[in-house]
Amino acid sequence: MNKDIATPVRTKEILKKYGFSFKKSLGQNFLIDTNILDRIVDHAEITEETGVIEIGPGIGALTEQLAKRAKKVTAFEIDQRLLPILKDTLSPYDNVTIIHQDVLKADVRKVIEEQFADCKEVMVVANLPYYVTTPIIMKLLEENLPLKGIVVMLQKEVADRMAAIPSSKEYNSLSIAVQFYTEAKTVMIVPKTVFVPQPNVDSAVIKLTVRETPAVSVENEAFFFQLIRASFGQRRKTLMNNLMNNLPDGKKHKVIIEEALASAEIDGKRRGESLSIEEFARLSNVLQKALD
Repeated sequence: MNKDIATPVRTKEILKKYGFSFKKSLGQNFLIDTNILDRIVDHAEITEETGVIEIGPGIGALTEQLAKRAKKVTAFEIDQRLLPILKDTLSPYDNVTIIHQDVLKADVRKVIEEQFADCKEVMVVANLPYYVTTPIIMKLLEENLPLKGIVVMLQKEVADRMAAIPSSKEYNSLSIAVQFYTEAKTVMIVPKTVFVPQPNVDSAVIKLTVRETPAVSVENEAFFFQLIRASFGQRRKTLMNNLMNNLPDGKKHKVIIEEALASAEIDGKRRGESLSIEEFARLSNVLQKALD
């Protein structure tokens, strides 16, 4: 029986054997607690019909736990130095494929078609490097991939933003973007003590269940997100101010913006963070028509 990778002793042995040193620029923090890994896999509700995409497998601690339960695991690893280590640590599992590529540059849809044709569902499960968490999640969501859901560990404050509700201090354009495509729920908090090296902040695991259709219906998705980013331009400013200052030609379209706000029954003196996703959708549809 193989000893689990994710124990302090085994992790130290593996790192020593390969003379591996952590690269700060890649945000490498390896988990050394199998209980936490088990709970992450539990939250992902993986069965032997599931195909799993992992991002940043490290030395294979989470990969191993996924491989025990999933039909197939395909992991993207950017750091070439980890490839021989993964080949070794994951040798007992014949259902794992490692792709040496930056997931942000990868054709993930093609990988899903090639790797998971015989799987009933596809989940993304990962301990994400902090510095690229948001771009990775937005890529997975915006590309409208055939995913059932995403269960990832990330910085606690980013998880708080993704699951935030209107008028809370965490609520921002990321909250709306994530909730447009998914139902977001923080499922566990993970202390920094269970990683080597220890990060400076606590982590959280967030579960994003992909919606069959977006949370609200918008005529033009690109404009909807442009409007949201503009509305959160400067948090202390009113919605009207932010839209004038941050939308292209906003000052020129002042009257159109005022009329659209009135028509959508939204007070321009409110702040962006007080608007629900439904209000943003209503405003987006009215304003986009008026500007066309």
